Amino acid sequence: MFASFINKFGSTLYVQIWENRIRVIDVETNKCFDEKPLLQIDIQKNGKRQVTAFGNDAYVNPLNPFTHPRALLNDFFIGERLLQEIVKKLIGKKFISLAPAIIIHPMEKTEGGLTMIEIRAFREMALGAGAREVAIHQGKATLAAGSINFKDVAKQEQNLARSSLVINKPLQ
Repeated sequence: MFASFINKFGSTLYVQIWENRIRVIDVETNKCFDEKPLLQIDIQKNGKRQVTAFGNDAYVNPLNPFTHPRALLNDFFIGERLLQEIVKKLIGKKFISLAPAIIIHPMEKTEGGLTMIEIRAFREMALGAGAREVAIHQGKATLAAGSINFKDVAKQEQNLARSSLVINKPLQ
């Protein structure tokens, strides 16, 4: 009962990731963050790292966690922190802020499908950024902001994982 309450009132964020762009849409409010996936970090005198800018505002030694010749996710920790900053910006600081459900949709470098390692890395990145649950959408950008249903995407992901297990079943 409590879980259904959270799912009913919590946000759903749809995250599309390209190498040089990240778009995050709050499905309920249609608020959108659509900028370069950059994070600017300064190291303080005490050695502590502090995020000073992200997105298009990051221009002094910006870090892009999604640039690599073979895979979309290059730096897990920078990607997690970038997504965390975007989530805070979209959801804002409310008195009671429920963790969002996040749908991750890699938009490039997915030829042949994502590996189980990539799926887990994207899932862990979203959980580390504050998601209560995560679904990974593979395929074309057929999801429209008004028609995104987290449960449908999660079910689609489970079906894809089941078919992958049958294909990759070890020989006996």
